[in-house]
Amino acid sequence: MGLRRIEDVDVHDQVVLVRVDFNVPMKDGVITDATRLMAALPTIGHLKSAGGRIVLLAHFGRPKGQRVAEATLAPVAPALADLLAAPVEFVGDCIGPEVEKAIAALRPGDILLLENTRFHPGEEANDPDFAKALAALGDVYVNDAFSAAHRAHGSTAGVAEHLPAYAGLALQRELDHLSQALTAPKRPVIAIVGGAKVSTKIALLENLVSKVDKLFVGGAMANTFLAAQGHDVGRSLHEPDFAETAHRIMEAARTHGCQLILPVDLVCAAEFAPNPDTKTVAADAIPDDMMALDAGPQTVDALADAIDSCKTLIWNGPLGAFETPPFATSTVEAARYVAGRCREGKLIAVAGGGDTVAALNSAGVSGDFTFISTAGGAFLEWMEGKALPGVEAVSD
Repeated sequence: MGLRRIEDVDVHDQVVLVRVDFNVPMKDGVITDATRLMAALPTIGHLKSAGGRIVLLAHFGRPKGQRVAEATLAPVAPALADLLAAPVEFVGDCIGPEVEKAIAALRPGDILLLENTRFHPGEEANDPDFAKALAALGDVYVNDAFSAAHRAHGSTAGVAEHLPAYAGLALQRELDHLSQALTAPKRPVIAIVGGAKVSTKIALLENLVSKVDKLFVGGAMANTFLAAQGHDVGRSLHEPDFAETAHRIMEAARTHGCQLILPVDLVCAAEFAPNPDTKTVAADAIPDDMMALDAGPQTVDALADAIDSCKTLIWNGPLGAFETPPFATSTVEAARYVAGRCREGKLIAVAGGGDTVAALNSAGVSGDFTFISTAGGAFLEWMEGKALPGVEAVSD
């Protein structure tokens, strides 16, 4: 499946509707992290240089089809203008006469940000009339918001049915890196999947065992696998109802020739609280009155050995309860080891998911990974092998 890329279309004097991800963290009307605005700069800059008349579509928060003052995108326009060092106009709706008038006044290279698309119930419902109303505003559609690409909404899928549709530079970068890791990777490939529950990552695990050469399962979800193997996990968080699922994934791994790696030692405590007394034990020797809260040093060593034998790594989820000290140790040590292999040019490493990004940031290694996706749900669904409506819309 090939992407239709914005570099392949002449947009001079064309009205280009660009779906961006401006769902930024904000406090009291002030943006506290401009990462998502910065991600859109290359596409906006390209279209501006090419003489397009740029109209930005975005959502903010969950207003559920209602006008909610706290969910306005108005504060984004001046922040974006500062980053671009260029004017950004704002209009208080995303369809209708006011918007049409503002677009008619645009000249080549001008930029207009429209109000939150989710103020209209037709956005999340992907209402055909709403999608047509959006499409009527422009000549060309560009999707540059991978984080919203798993949603079949009016501004991510519906509008693309009525206009020539292309992938923006940020969307391309995301998909090119993910394809490099999963679709056509340098082998062997290892995946690290952590987190609390097997139940939330069944599809991910089932897809990965058919695609990668090694799969390390960490976090509390590893406890479910250990329990399924007959080990006593004490008071550790696990899902006994998913023992059969764990067995099915282990069998699928064997069928596909994927080496499934589980922790061999664990850091345990009697309570889940900051800095309690801890005990490191073998994975099959968790005390009855304790819970496993992190992977142990032997596990990190075994994971490092597995990483050494691989050329590509995919990471989703921490190896322990990393938000609570001292249970970030294995995640931080593994992340720093991966970062070192990347710096040496011996590993391609792609990571994604909210907890994962936070963990890698806390380890201070985000800049060393080949690519880190901030897309959250879209990243997971891509890794699960699902078709993403927003990607399908800009693909051949």
